Amino acid sequence: MDRNPSPPPPGRDQEEEEVAGGDCIGSTVYSKHWLFGVLSGLIQIVSPENTKSNSDDEDQQTELDEEMENEICRVWDMSMDEDVALFLQEFNAPDIFMGVLAKSKCPRLREICVGILGNMACFQEICVSISSDKNLGQVLLHCLYDSDPPTLLETSRLLLTCLSQAEVASVWVERIREHSAIYDSICFIMSSSTNVDLLVKVGEVVDKLFDLDEKLMLEWVRNGATQPLDQPQEESEEQPVFRLVPCILEAAKQVRSENPEWLDVYMHILQLLTTVDDGIQAIVHCPDTGKDIWNLLFDLVCHEFCQSDDPPIILQEQKTVLASVFSVLSAIYASQTEQEYLKIEKDLPLIDSLIRVLQNMEQCQKKPENSAESNTGETKKTDLTQDDFHLKILKDILCEFLSNIFQALTKETVAQGVKEGQLSKQKCSSAFQNLLPFYSPVVEDFIKILREVDKVLADDLEKSFPSLKVQT
Repeated sequence: MDRNPSPPPPGRDQEEEEVAGGDCIGSTVYSKHWLFGVLSGLIQIVSPENTKSNSDDEDQQTELDEEMENEICRVWDMSMDEDVALFLQEFNAPDIFMGVLAKSKCPRLREICVGILGNMACFQEICVSISSDKNLGQVLLHCLYDSDPPTLLETSRLLLTCLSQAEVASVWVERIREHSAIYDSICFIMSSSTNVDLLVKVGEVVDKLFDLDEKLMLEWVRNGATQPLDQPQEESEEQPVFRLVPCILEAAKQVRSENPEWLDVYMHILQLLTTVDDGIQAIVHCPDTGKDIWNLLFDLVCHEFCQSDDPPIILQEQKTVLASVFSVLSAIYASQTEQEYLKIEKDLPLIDSLIRVLQNMEQCQKKPENSAESNTGETKKTDLTQDDFHLKILKDILCEFLSNIFQALTKETVAQGVKEGQLSKQKCSSAFQNLLPFYSPVVEDFIKILREVDKVLADDLEKSFPSLKVQT
């Protein structure tokens, strides 16, 4: 159902004729007269007379004339130009598009109109104007109930653009909060759509909403629960059912099936959920969902991202998604360790993955041998600082998670890790180098267990890290 929004290029003769008319829009070569004609045609499509005369012709209502489609597509393309966008605003084009969206049953026409508004909203002045129109806002939000994926995609793109404008973001958050059906529509899209472009864009909208308003996130987390989150479990035989988290999981699975690199947004949504207690409960108090999320994320870090045959520099591309994934895994691990899917035998593959990422991080942070190359400009310095910032966040998450796993290790698990290589001298050294000095008690307790398993290895590690004070 994918469609190409790019219009066919106009003929050279046509362009020259329009320019010759002396009615160019701003500094462009686009013709005001031609644009008036297209907009007038749109008005005719949704005029009461035309709507009434075509009331018995369903096909004519849902299909767009090829010539009109080409022309309105051209406007869509033109609207990326600020002069054209401002001219459309001056000509009250948003009101025309609102009329189309309110009356037309043609999916393609609705998609294009929302797409044009999305392009126009990229310019702050117009975004503020569109956002201040309450009626237009209602019509646009109603487009989220549409069944046409391309229209949903363009609507999501428009909403994300507006939510990204600080001046109007709160207006849209409040409108979405007032429309409770939007939650149901977004959940339906995430749980049932196979259109990955749509899933990613809807995910970006949800991520932005949750980032902007924790209260809205909590409201959505609690939607669909069969009992209050603070009600003791013994008072009810049934576990609460949380609709949002399973829907996020389904969307993440679908996105992963096409391209794991696009998972970043859904991993960040889960990470945002783990910042509030209700979000954690929504994940771990649904055994099947919690297990599925754990298994998905476990598989990503153990078999998908930052693998042993990947170059260390891959970490620069995957650092944000890895930070989200490990953060969610760590939160689940710390909050619900009695769940069967968190069995201790899974600790060793996680330790292996955590240490591998830390080792790659050390490689990424090594300074270039040629010092002249490291001082080639202010831009590179800024990029390096930004990279260091994101890598530091990732390192903090990794170390906290690794320390929690180390505290849960038994003598039997340590012996297995030494035997299989997950706890070799090199890997333990990498772990200690990052855990010390902040997690000294954890490392010291680990050394005590290790000494019972392999005294030689424990002594070697103690010599390499003299700051350790392990009582024997």
